[in-house]
Amino acid sequence: MAQWTSAVGAAQLARLLNSQQDRPAPGTRRPPAYRALADGIRLLVLEGRVPVAARLPAERELALSLSVSRTTVAAAYEALRGEGFLESRRGAGSWTAVPAGNPLPARGLEPLPPEALGSVIDLGCASLPAPEPWLTRAVQGALEELPPYAHTHGDYPAGLPALRAMIAERYTARGVPTMPEQIMVTTGAMGAIDAICHLFGGRGERIAVESPSYANILQLMREAGARLVPVAMAEGLSGWDMDRWRQVLRESAPRLAYVVADFHNPTGALADEDQRRRMVDAARSAGTVLVADETMGQLWLDEKYADGGMPRPVCAFDPAGSTVITVGSASKAFWAGMRIGWVRAAPDVIRSLVAARAYADLGTPVLEQLAVNWLFSTGGWEQALDLRRAQARENRDALVTAVRRELPDWEFEVPDGGLTLWVRAGGLSGSRLAEAGERVGVRVPSGPRFGVDGAFEGYVRLPFTVGGAVAEEAAVRLAAAARLVETGATGGAEAPRTFVA
Repeated sequence: MAQWTSAVGAAQLARLLNSQQDRPAPGTRRPPAYRALADGIRLLVLEGRVPVAARLPAERELALSLSVSRTTVAAAYEALRGEGFLESRRGAGSWTAVPAGNPLPARGLEPLPPEALGSVIDLGCASLPAPEPWLTRAVQGALEELPPYAHTHGDYPAGLPALRAMIAERYTARGVPTMPEQIMVTTGAMGAIDAICHLFGGRGERIAVESPSYANILQLMREAGARLVPVAMAEGLSGWDMDRWRQVLRESAPRLAYVVADFHNPTGALADEDQRRRMVDAARSAGTVLVADETMGQLWLDEKYADGGMPRPVCAFDPAGSTVITVGSASKAFWAGMRIGWVRAAPDVIRSLVAARAYADLGTPVLEQLAVNWLFSTGGWEQALDLRRAQARENRDALVTAVRRELPDWEFEVPDGGLTLWVRAGGLSGSRLAEAGERVGVRVPSGPRFGVDGAFEGYVRLPFTVGGAVAEEAAVRLAAAARLVETGATGGAEAPRTFVA
């Protein structure tokens, strides 16, 4: 059985290689052609532009596309095999890999313990403090509505009827007619996707995912026993290469595909309507269920998206409701401690998900559902979002300014929304930066956490969840971590300073 889960054509690989900027240091000689080719492919794997476990073209095909000799390609492949970046088997071809022993993404991004916040700046979690006074008001409103529910058993596997109806109304107002029977309330978006994976993606099933993608979801899928099929993102904020998506879905026939089309985590990209339409069409043609994660969808920071400027939801391009399952949440837009999420799907899918809850978490806390319903029904949600957007916008601008000043070699594009910067760390190892950051008092997740099997080694994710003087100090500490990595220093790092915001 082949060990590869996707394939890269000769013409496509040639385009990717030709797009790399060859910038040899002054006074140095260019490496041999085979070495330059091997280094180029290795860089594409580490950056995630060619997924791990992707079948590479045959030597003769690639040689023709690159206008080099077959001997050059053969020598490059042999060098990559020797370094652990390529595996081959007679009759199955050659596919990309990551060397044994390299840092691989282990678990997701666990929150930093509150007691450590005084000495460590936490850039690990893309979450903001609660937008007060709206959290307190929502809880107070929920307590006022609680007494009638307290006289019941309190188990609502599909969610409170009032909240289901409210969520359905909000989708209808966005131009996607929705009935309450199409909604299930869950314990956060993670609970929603966990339930979907268990219903559709049993152990050994293929799930197509963006590369990079959200670290916690990738880990959830791994632990569910899924076989992840990475689909490389296009360069920068252009987001999705739909020809590549169609090819992967057609050839791998995954049971599920998971996408974050709204201010993608971690890149911040926003899919336009044509990309959304083509994504749904590709999934429908392949018989794949498309899971659209909307948790960042309301966190636009540019005013051009106000008053209906956002693209229509992914589910708007699936009028029959047979292909797209949508996941939403209050946890990113409002507060991570508000563990309320929801699923929008066809009624028969909702019934199956609800039935499965009898063997999982039974239901979602009533008081928190009432709090979210209060926010939705009183206009508090929109006012809280205005506060949240202003805070995130201010933090983003402060962090961008500080990083550009302290680390001018680091490259990134500034997204119009979401909560994260996806940063190419000036040729440094993201894993080593994360390790060094712990020693100088800044916590930052490395790129491989957001890829499959160790890709994106040259990246880090920086959430704009701190601002002002804290953002400036975070950039200073990141620069100190970068110097440790550049010099290969081990131990003896300066102890982290206590920082009080």
